[in-house]
Amino acid sequence: MKKLINNPDLVVDEMLEGIEAAYPQYLKKLPGFNVLVRKDAPIVGKVALVSGGGSGHEPAHGGYVGKGMLDAAVAGAVFTSPTPDQIYEAIKAVASDAGVLLVIKNYTGDVMNFEMAGEMAEADGIKIASVIVNDDVAVKNSTWTVGRRGIAGTVFVHKIAGAKADAGGTLDEVKAVAEKVIANVRSMGMALTPCIVPAAGKPTFTLGEYEMEIGMGIHGEPGTHREELKPADAV
Repeated sequence: MKKLINNPDLVVDEMLEGIEAAYPQYLKKLPGFNVLVRKDAPIVGKVALVSGGGSGHEPAHGGYVGKGMLDAAVAGAVFTSPTPDQIYEAIKAVASDAGVLLVIKNYTGDVMNFEMAGEMAEADGIKIASVIVNDDVAVKNSTWTVGRRGIAGTVFVHKIAGAKADAGGTLDEVKAVAEKVIANVRSMGMALTPCIVPAAGKPTFTLGEYEMEIGMGIHGEPGTHREELKPADAV
């Protein structure tokens, strides 16, 4: 697979700088951190939404920063959870008197690091709540999770909880809306080809030319089974 990349170690930094350059009226990148925030944040009286995770799933999560959605998105290295320090800086950049809701996908590293950052922010007097998205019904446990994985359904949590926050909902109300979405959204993935993490330079797994894998995770975690490629309606 061919890629147009300058330096694999800088691909995330350059991506975020590019997004900021394309939308300077809406977004800004925190100096020294791979974090995108709303240009008008923090907004007094509004609950802020912070989410993020490993890069490589674009437009998630930076593409969902804006009015009625996220106030900040934290980008880890490709397929790697962001660090607690990055998340903490994102929280501080957008936190208002109304508090911050952390939207976390159910991966061990994401959950641990977001919770640590939340505790750091609470020590500063910032009101914090969190929800964990686990919409993937393909497998119960996986390589990096205990319980269902968080995948595409996270976008609906961003949008609906973000709209509630934008409408003036309290931290408890925004969290309740997010939890209702999580309880009602289900997803399942499938794969046709492997991907190549820039720093690794080789495919993360192998898949036959006429083969597909049902239930594969967004980082190449094993799915339920492989079978012969079928038409879209059958899938």
